[in-house]
Amino acid sequence: MTKHHRKKKDKKKKKKDAEKTTEVVIVGAGFAGIGCAKELAKRHDVHVTLLDKHNYHQFLPLLYQVATYQLSPTDVAMDLRQEFRKHPRVSVKMGEVASIDPSTRSVAMAGGGTFSGDYIVLAAGSQANFFDTPGAEHVFPLYSLDDAERLRSRLLAIFEDADRDPSLVDKGALNVVVVGAGATGTEVAGAIADLVRDVLPSEFHDLAVDKARVIVVDLGDAVLGPFSPKAHAYASKILLGLGVELRLGTSVKEIARDHVVLSDGSTILTHCVVWGGGLKAAPLAGTSGLKQGRGGRIDVEPDLTVADHPGIYAVGDIANTPDEQGTTFPQLGSVALQAGSTVAANIIADIEGKPRETFDYHDKGIMAMIGRGAAVAEVGEHRHELHGAIAFAAWLGVHAWLMSGVRQRIDAFVSWGWDYFGKSRAPQILDRSDAAHIDWGDDDDA
Repeated sequence: MTKHHRKKKDKKKKKKDAEKTTEVVIVGAGFAGIGCAKELAKRHDVHVTLLDKHNYHQFLPLLYQVATYQLSPTDVAMDLRQEFRKHPRVSVKMGEVASIDPSTRSVAMAGGGTFSGDYIVLAAGSQANFFDTPGAEHVFPLYSLDDAERLRSRLLAIFEDADRDPSLVDKGALNVVVVGAGATGTEVAGAIADLVRDVLPSEFHDLAVDKARVIVVDLGDAVLGPFSPKAHAYASKILLGLGVELRLGTSVKEIARDHVVLSDGSTILTHCVVWGGGLKAAPLAGTSGLKQGRGGRIDVEPDLTVADHPGIYAVGDIANTPDEQGTTFPQLGSVALQAGSTVAANIIADIEGKPRETFDYHDKGIMAMIGRGAAVAEVGEHRHELHGAIAFAAWLGVHAWLMSGVRQRIDAFVSWGWDYFGKSRAPQILDRSDAAHIDWGDDDDA
């Protein structure tokens, strides 16, 4: 081979290497998966396959507002194909991943078929942790859009049925039990209390809506446990002012179709139990053969790779993400979003032959809505506290900013404004889902 031919061949090889595409498979389109996909979409030498059992991203922090008629489902669901329509190197595939093979960096789909890549990013999220509570099949969790719509139907159904037959009130028809006094439980309890106090009385003229009870049950001794003592006191005061009953230091021992039994031996008649009592990793974490830790989540290294599997990443609620102290970060959307971006940066670093970076979380604080015009926020790394109207405004701004599109933001602000100033909510159309059909037969053991 002549020198000229060797140079030409080397040039072709370099060009071919330069055009090599890195294949990345992302499992889950939550905050972590979307954050990673958006960063990788900027690269011409990376192809992303984004897998999710839905064709939309669901904005989990606002699910309780869908359940309580403050927002519509389309306000909190982002069309994945529309989001990536300008990025042809991102392929969206709807389907549920059944298992993972870390050795071949491939995932098998529940309906058949596999996807493989140079990198696998596991961002499949979480599921409710019922802690083996008997009767958990009767509860209404609030961790997906489907969950929110089922709870939405059940809330309206109990009032419609009681309006038709007032005797059902004595069977606990208007009692709602919320398990968990964390952010999810507090927010949904406040929203239901607002609904009962300010919205429904003007719509159900013949029903004694004032007999409705909202009861929060939690084994801990404070509302909004991760927040400061001042926030605990403020949140409790607001909830009590809304008529919410707090049963702290108490757990749910058993859940039946028509009642719950608490650890103190008392029984509450109810046909609507909302579960905000904890999370664990999505079932996919247990199919991988990867090391699982607290909450069934996959343990990861500081660079978010799984130990002994440098091409496998786990991020978001499916992962135990270590902080500088060796403990793990909480399951927050902000943690997941930043972790997804870090994974993308590390994949790009590999491509460019640079060292990976460790996950460095920029703590922007935590916040929770308690009721109309009331919220708590602890802003920044040093947790500057805000309560009341200013925290409420901050909550609105942050959540609107996190929404994906201008139309969603506008729709949300219109709905929030209507709710705040008009004390009315979106049309309460009762569907015919299973959640709307309630067995009002004789109480079993209550």
